[in-house]
Amino acid sequence: MIKAVFFDLYGTLAGFDPPREEVQTQALESFGFTATKQGIALGYVGADDWMSQVNASDTPLSRIQGQERDHFFAEYQRLIMEGAGIDVDLDTAGQVWAKVQQIPYSFAAFDDTLPVLDMLKLRELTLGLISNIGRDIDEMCESLGLAPYLDFTVTSTEVGIGKPHPPVFLKALDRAGVAPDEAIHVGDSYRSDVEGARSVGIRPLLLDRDGVMTDVTDCPRIGSLIEVLDYLDSPADLPP
Repeated sequence: MIKAVFFDLYGTLAGFDPPREEVQTQALESFGFTATKQGIALGYVGADDWMSQVNASDTPLSRIQGQERDHFFAEYQRLIMEGAGIDVDLDTAGQVWAKVQQIPYSFAAFDDTLPVLDMLKLRELTLGLISNIGRDIDEMCESLGLAPYLDFTVTSTEVGIGKPHPPVFLKALDRAGVAPDEAIHVGDSYRSDVEGARSVGIRPLLLDRDGVMTDVTDCPRIGSLIEVLDYLDSPADLPP
């Protein structure tokens, strides 16, 4: 029986406003590049996976500073563009990333987030947030309207290490007071969310809002948060 549902934050409960695909399009066009929304979304899959690899290493992004951090984000931007079919050198990618940073944006909850959280609370489930965020999570949850629905948050800053490492997931289980097979974790990163949850026995759901992670076949893939409800009623459909 599922008693708790954990969520990732960025890309799962909330995202860029305007969407990061639009921000990228604007930045790319200023350099004469064009790309489709689908292509940029696919590029982000590869770039975010690389970010997850770095965060899983002995030197996560939170510990990278100065020129090394600039180099990281230049490579991150290069991977986004590569996925969108645009091949550039690292210097050009760094210039595009700098332009991306100049475009005003904020964060907003996705349209399905609050309605689904409300439905889950009506079922008396324990809801938690697990994030690698490096800023004040409580303030952000308040501003996004998430706070009234969440029973707790766990961050990499608090634990000292981020997803996909087991300690953040184990901390969530402890706070929820449930066994691993009584929890679901929902996130948009295969490496950080799916592999991380599985490492401690939590059942994962991969959220693929853009429908671009078609190569994932060993984990249920959902296109919106409303589909989480289907797996609460049929947890046997969630492989461990």
